[in-house]
Amino acid sequence: MPVKTSKATIRKPAAEATTARLFFLSASSGQVFSANPDGSDVKVIVSEGRRLPDGIVVDAKAGHLYWTNMGNPTANDGSIERADFDGKNITHILPPGATFTPKQLQLDEKNRKLYWCDREGMRVMRANLDGSKIETLIDTSEGDERPGKNIKKWCVGIALDVEAGKLYWTQKGSDNAGEGRIFRANLEIPEGQSAGNRKDIELLYEGLPEPIDLELDLANRTIYWTDRGDPPRGNTVNRAPMDPANGKDPEIIFDHLMEGIGIALDLKGGRMFLTDLGGSVYSANLDGSNKKTVLAAEGNLTGIVYAKIPAAQ
Repeated sequence: MPVKTSKATIRKPAAEATTARLFFLSASSGQVFSANPDGSDVKVIVSEGRRLPDGIVVDAKAGHLYWTNMGNPTANDGSIERADFDGKNITHILPPGATFTPKQLQLDEKNRKLYWCDREGMRVMRANLDGSKIETLIDTSEGDERPGKNIKKWCVGIALDVEAGKLYWTQKGSDNAGEGRIFRANLEIPEGQSAGNRKDIELLYEGLPEPIDLELDLANRTIYWTDRGDPPRGNTVNRAPMDPANGKDPEIIFDHLMEGIGIALDLKGGRMFLTDLGGSVYSANLDGSNKKTVLAAEGNLTGIVYAKIPAAQ
């Protein structure tokens, strides 16, 4: 008689448990915080003093945080640091002086690159994750000496559309002068051109109060940004098409910030998180509804990121 054989049960490896965390920065205390998205379990994971941290990203796969330190804007001592999720193993990726005043930071996971805006340096820059191969992609100085005195040339917020090969950035302009602009260009400098004479730069929006940090909803082709100018158009979160329609103004979806700076999108959860220099962390739906104050009185808050990390961290 034929012998019956049983089919082996193939077990798929269990998915690694993850937990959602917010990581955010205080420029006043020089601290890196971690918290649950509802504001509970707040932890100070790095405390380095007055280096003025501003932009932060998470490399969930490698288990690392990266953040920028503005330093003294006139001293050319800006830096980028890396640490584990618990704040241990801090190391300089870019040592002080490798960039003037690094602001918002973004991670290109696919190509393993960091991108940031250098405010007084008047440029958009990138480097490998180990700090090697530092490049200037956009130079707005037009020959001005660094640190730049013309605020219209200062680059602040940055966002990436890696698949489309594009980067977006803000130039906030003077305080409440209505000089704020949002630009787009290719990730790579066109052949035969340079960072200072690129022909592929597009001006998407202008006449804004003071646009700061940027994020993209690529599926819906929408730009989100904070604006720290005066009300009614400033101290807000705005959104607008990545491909501007003629005559369509940006939509204000959140107001009454106390000088808004950081923004992070949880696209799967349909929500955003915001920080301001008044010391608060806020959450809201992507259309601005369901506004909540998650944390308050935490210092002069700057960059924020939402991430799923291993639950053990």
